[in-house]
Amino acid sequence: MILAAVVVLGLAVQPTTVLTIDPSHRLVEGVATDGATIFVSSVLDRQILACAKSCRTIATLPEGLHPLGIAFDWGRKLLWIAADCPEIAGIANCERGALVAINRSGKVRGRFAPAKDSFHPGDVFASQSGIFVSDSQNGLIWSLLPRRPGLRTVNRPGDGKSAQGTALTPSGLELIVADYARGIGRIDLKTKATTWLPRQDGKPSVGIDGLVRCGSNYVGIYNGGAAPARAWLIRMRPGGIERTELVDGLTLTDPTQAAFDGKRLLLVSDSGWERVGKREATRRTGAQIIAIPAGKDCKPL
Repeated sequence: MILAAVVVLGLAVQPTTVLTIDPSHRLVEGVATDGATIFVSSVLDRQILACAKSCRTIATLPEGLHPLGIAFDWGRKLLWIAADCPEIAGIANCERGALVAINRSGKVRGRFAPAKDSFHPGDVFASQSGIFVSDSQNGLIWSLLPRRPGLRTVNRPGDGKSAQGTALTPSGLELIVADYARGIGRIDLKTKATTWLPRQDGKPSVGIDGLVRCGSNYVGIYNGGAAPARAWLIRMRPGGIERTELVDGLTLTDPTQAAFDGKRLLLVSDSGWERVGKREATRRTGAQIIAIPAGKDCKPL
């Protein structure tokens, strides 16, 4: 849960719970929005929910595919889903997952996976320039680009270890990646080279899961376990990043992903990952979607 009151730059900021997902959806990972509807991924039951005042299931993925990160494609009006077989008791292992596209009614519009390579997508970023999906098991990031068939990698094997959230830079020439083990990196989309960007103290910013860009800044969701979970405001600086708390005093419980619709940041809190594998028979409270009013550079209003 979040702290009730926080202050940024002397102004009162009130993070608000805009959705509480029914606890029957035991594990919620991704969040996306088209500005009106909020979409969430319910991992264990393979469902995508569309939520306004209440939530309804618009799609159930095929057996063996469980939705993780999701992203709304504003240009194509599609929801992109990173779907896999996560290592959870009761879910069978698989060689590859899939990148799935559905429309806002839940109809499947595309399904993509490499023909031969293993593929375990965990997060996805959508833009007019292309769709980028990250593999949390080997650090590779794949792209689906206009007028180019199939998925292609945008970074070099071995450069990353556990790729999570991604976002294009404003120029569109580079991709920022949150690698759970190596920190924040910048991938040159022409050369495929990755430059790792230390924070102010020279250390890597590890343990970041979701990543979203607002203008020239980024928000990263930290859930690494070594410190309280929180949302970081990430600014680029020469040779690295400057990382500060998005909202002073804001802590989150079991957060995962984030989305930005131009007016507010949406964060998944109390996702349910901390309960996975425990003997608790039922979940008494559901995952929450937290909204923070924010300007174009991710700065809370």
